[in-house]
Amino acid sequence: MYKKMLVASLLGTTLLSSALLSSAASADTLRIALGSEPTAIDPHYHDLTPNNALAAHIFEGLTRQDEQQKLHPALATSWENDGKNTWTFKLREGVTFSDGSPFSADDVVFTFCRTLKNETAIAGSFADITANFESVEAPDAQTLVIKTKAPEPLLPTFIGTVGILSSSIIKHDKISFAPEQNCGVTGAWPVVGDFNDGKLAIGTGPYKLKSYVRGSAIDLDRNDKYWGDAEPWESVRFLPVPNAGPRLAGLLAGDYDVIENPAARDLSRIKDDKRFGYVITPSTRVIYYQLDVARDESPYVKAADGKNPLKDVRVREAMSLAIDRNAIVARLMDGAAQPAYQFLPTGMFGTLPNPPELRYDPAAAKKLLAEAGYPDGFQLTLSTTNDRYINDSQITQAVAQYLTQVGIKSDVDAMTRAIYFPRRSKKELSVAIGGWGSTSGEASSFLRQWPAKPNEEGTLGGSNYGGYSNPAYDKLIYEAVATMDDNKRSELLQQAQTEVMKDYAFIPLHFEAGVWAYKANVTYTGRSDQFTMAMSAKPVK
Repeated sequence: MYKKMLVASLLGTTLLSSALLSSAASADTLRIALGSEPTAIDPHYHDLTPNNALAAHIFEGLTRQDEQQKLHPALATSWENDGKNTWTFKLREGVTFSDGSPFSADDVVFTFCRTLKNETAIAGSFADITANFESVEAPDAQTLVIKTKAPEPLLPTFIGTVGILSSSIIKHDKISFAPEQNCGVTGAWPVVGDFNDGKLAIGTGPYKLKSYVRGSAIDLDRNDKYWGDAEPWESVRFLPVPNAGPRLAGLLAGDYDVIENPAARDLSRIKDDKRFGYVITPSTRVIYYQLDVARDESPYVKAADGKNPLKDVRVREAMSLAIDRNAIVARLMDGAAQPAYQFLPTGMFGTLPNPPELRYDPAAAKKLLAEAGYPDGFQLTLSTTNDRYINDSQITQAVAQYLTQVGIKSDVDAMTRAIYFPRRSKKELSVAIGGWGSTSGEASSFLRQWPAKPNEEGTLGGSNYGGYSNPAYDKLIYEAVATMDDNKRSELLQQAQTEVMKDYAFIPLHFEAGVWAYKANVTYTGRSDQFTMAMSAKPVK
């Protein structure tokens, strides 16, 4: 069903003349309605899809990924590795920031330092990349040499996610990659609030910030100093519209040119309407639950014996068995998703070629609960966002009902992501929803960040909020991420995936698809990373 729907939407969606539109979009302003609003302009504040997508309009990395996450040059034109720990990047010449200042290697060094000096970052966002840097040297204005503490085969991919800032935004002496000596910075390091008024939002991207009003709108103007091809839109307006119904209604009324994540069930309303088009694009985003498996007492678990049942693998497996993934995909996701039996879709780098199905078996779940000493179940609260992933709170409500049916009496605590993510990072939750899209397109993306034992540098295990610990797994993943040979790394990642799946500390549900709807005088290309970007929209000529 999922694949048929994708083929039908990708091949069957037609675009007709803008003369058919009652309110035609122009090349002046593109209006995009967002289901999930970015929480800041600061490109290093939170490694979150809405934030990263917005940042990509204003800031650029040394590399970039296209719609299918293939790697391309950006601010770096080429790179090479010595087979071990040293990477050399050649930077693009003739690039200027939106304020007219020239781009050079010093700006890159400054940016990397800032990720390690960013006091307002959520969960150490982007420091997990730069913390692995032993040294960063700039032999000249267009050359950058990075030596990593441990081999990093995916460095060109990861480094592209770090938006480059202009070193002119704060006072400094000679810039050097010396975090202990403040990298030559003499002024105060910028914090998240310093970017939202636009004064420090100086990048090399195709757009520049005009205004940011949280909860109202984000306005961008075309950056006429951009080094690449000029975008067709003179300005872009992003409008937060959390509910799918009003987003679609706004599209139908002509208020928006593009909307993200319309409810799949509502696509039938525009399927045969020549004024509109839509696209469904498979993504790498897995929706899952992270369980508090380490603490003897967990804040939102109540059992008769006073213990934390989530520490027992039999209980965790029972929870997985209690969930009907196929029903969630069919009824809540309307087929625009795919059941997940591992943490990246089968066929991608480092995945299991034939992962065992995570079956729905309530009887087996009850049996395991009884064996674990909980024949009468226990009480549990599932924590979820209500404005981040497609149908996130509805999915959690459904899972709560499934768990209750096998004896785990489950409540749901739904909250906005602005409240949810800080609480999760402080380990205040017992069972927490997550949605992880692989930035690298390989299995290591999830496996290094969530189940791994945190290392001292902060490059692995940065999101292991549930306290999962498995020495056999850690040995595999630590070796995998430092293995330069692709075949060997893939084999290690498959072994690591097998090891972590058997512990059920992370329970995958499904892979989301990205869905966009738009006016027929606009073409829109969906992205597998689910970024909603003005650069993906072009006017029909």
